[in-house]
Amino acid sequence: MATATIKLFLPQADPKSIRTAEISNWSGKALAAPRTQFDALLARDELAQSGVYVLTGTDPESGKLLAYIGEAEVLRERLKQHRAKDFWVATLVFLSKDENLTKSHIRHLEGRLIEEARTAGRFALDNGQASGSRLPEADRHDMEEFLERVRILLPILGSELLVPIAGKGVGQAHEQILVTQIKGLRAQGKRTTDGFVVFAGSQAVSRVRDGAARHGSIAVRLRDELLSDGVLVDKGDFWEFARNAEFTSPSAAASVIHGGNANGLVAWKDSADRTLKEIEAQG
Repeated sequence: MATATIKLFLPQADPKSIRTAEISNWSGKALAAPRTQFDALLARDELAQSGVYVLTGTDPESGKLLAYIGEAEVLRERLKQHRAKDFWVATLVFLSKDENLTKSHIRHLEGRLIEEARTAGRFALDNGQASGSRLPEADRHDMEEFLERVRILLPILGSELLVPIAGKGVGQAHEQILVTQIKGLRAQGKRTTDGFVVFAGSQAVSRVRDGAARHGSIAVRLRDELLSDGVLVDKGDFWEFARNAEFTSPSAAASVIHGGNANGLVAWKDSADRTLKEIEAQG
């Protein structure tokens, strides 16, 4: 889809409360609400229909982003059952305005959402197993078009559940690929709308600097978290990124790679040996 005209409506004139979203020439509709507005969401007429839904929040034990993806023939009744889950703080619902989503359709959509959320890797999933459903070819095509609208609306409604880390990855001609090197090790990355991403296969030093270790540098904490999550893998003489990893800034990324505080605007350079600071100064 090259362009999209989206209509957002705030029933309570509050962008933090219930929101509805529609895309022109689409028979679907999305609703989003914080947990504090859960009863108001359940009271809406649309929740008597079938559809798919996402609950998002944070795992209280690990502190990592957590989501539950589900489907229901009557959304209101199914969602009520999730009051017992304490991790979630927001609800997103996707349904059809013409009420033509069958049980097979929503089970298929649930399976595809779980599959894409796993691939994106931003959220752990509270339910890793989808019921799934086999559909005729024409119906699969229709559901893929429905899913494409869901992909568009999720970030607009506040969730990056399906947004892949680093987007299109390495090797795209139009992308500004940056490199940082230290002690013969090499890492690649790029700016993103959320900060900076380091690509899978990049290398980091195996030991942090003494000063960073003594003073509890943020680089030490981030490295420990990435190692625990399996993003960084110990290769003996160095550590390697097993998958793309997103950071809040170029400096945070460089500090993890260098094993201590690093100025990302200077550490990251392009193929012409220009620093990120020089690149951005030149516009």
